[in-house]
Amino acid sequence: MFKMILSTVGLAIAGGVFFFFTQPTYDAVKVLRREIGEYDQALDKASELQQLKQSLLSRYNAFNPADIDRLHKMLPDHVDNVRLVLDLDYLASTNGMALQNVIISNPLSEAGSPGVISAIGGGRQKYDSLTLKFATRGTYQSFVTFLQELEASLRIVDLISLNIEREVSSQSETRSEPEPTYRYDMTLRTYWLK
Repeated sequence: MFKMILSTVGLAIAGGVFFFFTQPTYDAVKVLRREIGEYDQALDKASELQQLKQSLLSRYNAFNPADIDRLHKMLPDHVDNVRLVLDLDYLASTNGMALQNVIISNPLSEAGSPGVISAIGGGRQKYDSLTLKFATRGTYQSFVTFLQELEASLRIVDLISLNIEREVSSQSETRSEPEPTYRYDMTLRTYWLK
């Protein structure tokens, strides 16, 4: 009888240990194994991404650095207002003109608050733009040369508006007078990557 009671008590203790210690520990181990499997998958994916990064980096390093610089000039990844104005002023000065009254603005700030269409489609654009308004004076031929050099430059620039006025000199008009000068009011738009 004593053996029967001892066997029953031993069986009850073993059942209690199983239900209160072994089963929760086993469930925790299964959860940890599942997490380890997810971490292993993440590590495998990270090593694949690292290999892809190295492959892309080696392809990027194979490009000519001068070509990369030209791409950055054509479509920069940031706005450098001062550099842009200096570049335009240099182009103008090589043709005997100078920039005057430069105003730089963002098209959204010009229009006030963005409309419904720009609010919906604006988030998908990978680029942004900047508007430059300025005036310059010079002969027609020097202005044409300035525009040709601006067109041939690497920076992407759109001519938004152009107003041309002939400047009247205080001297009387004679045939020996040099070529007439004009005032050019221009608005340009340039772009950069976001």
